[in-house]
Amino acid sequence: MNASHIYCNNTTAHQVTSIQEYQHHIYAIFYTVILVPGLIGNVLALWVFYAYIKETKKAVIFMINLAVADLLQVLSLPLRIYYYLNNSWPFGDVACMLCFYLKYVNMYASIYFLACISVRRCRLIIQPLRTGTMKKQQDRGLCLIGWFIVGLGCLPFPLLRKNPTPNTVFCFSELPMMPLSKELGVSLVTLAEITGFLLPLAVVVTCSWLTAASLRQRTCVLQDTGEKHKALKMVLSCAGVFLVCFVPYHITFPLDFLAKSNCNVSSGFRNAVLHAHPITLCLASLNCCLDPVMYYFTTDEFKRRLSRPEFHESLPLQHRTFSTNSTVCTLKETD
Repeated sequence: MNASHIYCNNTTAHQVTSIQEYQHHIYAIFYTVILVPGLIGNVLALWVFYAYIKETKKAVIFMINLAVADLLQVLSLPLRIYYYLNNSWPFGDVACMLCFYLKYVNMYASIYFLACISVRRCRLIIQPLRTGTMKKQQDRGLCLIGWFIVGLGCLPFPLLRKNPTPNTVFCFSELPMMPLSKELGVSLVTLAEITGFLLPLAVVVTCSWLTAASLRQRTCVLQDTGEKHKALKMVLSCAGVFLVCFVPYHITFPLDFLAKSNCNVSSGFRNAVLHAHPITLCLASLNCCLDPVMYYFTTDEFKRRLSRPEFHESLPLQHRTFSTNSTVCTLKETD
């Protein structure tokens, strides 16, 4: 082995270590920042939606499932933070694969349910009579179908990873991939991009355009105009979350696959992609914090239930009775 070959190997090893340290630093900071807001926001969202589901519109079923998907990712963040801070995974192979799997389940379940919310709000404006007669069982059926498709479609992410040795200290994307032919790899990436990203993106953009177009139609009923504005706000919020969180990731996703494959790419291209992809992956995780914010500013029921008077009314009856009696006694004393 000549000296130039040894130098080349040492340089490559140094670059890999440097990129790994960079990625661990980015992930540890970002996941720590979103852990508490994501946990509080989604638990609060589930409390509001489950407690008042009978009073809200049918689209709340999709919001409940979206909050569940976000909460699944948030609950796996402490283990991820430990790994990226300590550069070691002592929790076993099953926990590693489960956390790795939940990451992508959250992403594509969120994409699916954001598209469902957009379609439901758009149809409530475009076809109010037909949509109003739809049963909640149909919405639940769509949720079950979505979970099944997403759960099945995300299985290749953990199944294509392999542990070089039992109880290895490595986890997540740092585990080596099973050998794939170039044709199979390109097919899987293309299928994920089309079904998991491009089709839902087309749905969300189309719903935004149709809802905005409905506002141009003249109506003499002020309530109809108000409902259209509310629907447009919700659909545009879904589109905003979609564009901020998922578009950057799905741009770098095929590039990351190309950079990590055995294709002949320049070192500059590989380094640029390996530094950009972790940032876009963090943006994809940001949806667990942005979704509760979207609920608050676009759902009247959510905002109303979290307001101070409504929160006071949700307290136990005995506490309210005690407060009333105390007020009466105080008034008598002042008399």
